[in-house]
Amino acid sequence: MPRPVPRARWRGRSRLVRLVRLWRTRDPQLFTEKVRYKMLRDHRQLVVTFADKGAVRDHVAARGHADLLPHAYAVVDDPDVLLDLELPSSYVVKPTHGSGAAIVVSPAAQPDAALPRPAWGWVYAHVRPDVVDRRVLRDIAAGWTTKLYGRGPNEEWAYSRIPPRIIVEEALAGPDGGIPDDYKLWVFHGVCRYIQVDAGRFGVRTHDFHDPQWRHLPLRGGLPWADPPHEAPDRLAEMIAIAERLGEGTDFVRVDLYLLPGRIVFGELTSYPAGGRSPFDPPSFDAEFGGHWEVPRRYR
Repeated sequence: MPRPVPRARWRGRSRLVRLVRLWRTRDPQLFTEKVRYKMLRDHRQLVVTFADKGAVRDHVAARGHADLLPHAYAVVDDPDVLLDLELPSSYVVKPTHGSGAAIVVSPAAQPDAALPRPAWGWVYAHVRPDVVDRRVLRDIAAGWTTKLYGRGPNEEWAYSRIPPRIIVEEALAGPDGGIPDDYKLWVFHGVCRYIQVDAGRFGVRTHDFHDPQWRHLPLRGGLPWADPPHEAPDRLAEMIAIAERLGEGTDFVRVDLYLLPGRIVFGELTSYPAGGRSPFDPPSFDAEFGGHWEVPRRYR
């Protein structure tokens, strides 16, 4: 039986707080303002499906892209199942009801990397299989199931509707055996306008933005640019087509994909990048991104 969704603190569910925030976001112009507008007003089941790392797999398959899904070893309600689950030497454990939290297990991890303490909460770590204590892994996952991602329905609404579960998937590896680069395609009204590349997750992290013609944008998102610059991926047109297909039927979604040797792999669908606090440097890009997005008066 699925666990109940954890309860938000009073501010996250207060009607008065909601009314104040609705007023403040009534006429959004910037991209970040429109994300906050969407968080408060878009209460479609589609947005919940996008945010749920288990349910979104069915959405991707229904759009004709089941071949992009990473192999899932298990989706469980009870973290105790992790104690006896048969797994290969490489896998990923993450919550279905949150973002940015995962335990990546693979021989490519640094030798001194250790499992984080369960009390640390929404953790992201890359460790070798020989250091994985299944009881600690279970405790980390159990901690996730007690937590509400975000601050409740007055902010990242969709996460307040997802029953906490744990998913175990295959670990993806790039050409060098490490964590592959993450391609984040920003889709507005079914059209991909920007492509963000996140690289070096457990090394020197970089963020780069490109347009669909792979022209590098003079935009910084909080981290340095790659040096040397990323070359255009050889399956760029295919990745854009996939993102636009998965982004049909909504005003905005970011489609995260991985390009591995011989295959494209689905990552996630994100409706609320950075919770409406994306760092745009220079700030003019906040307006540029927002210019591609016409938010509806009412979501239906």
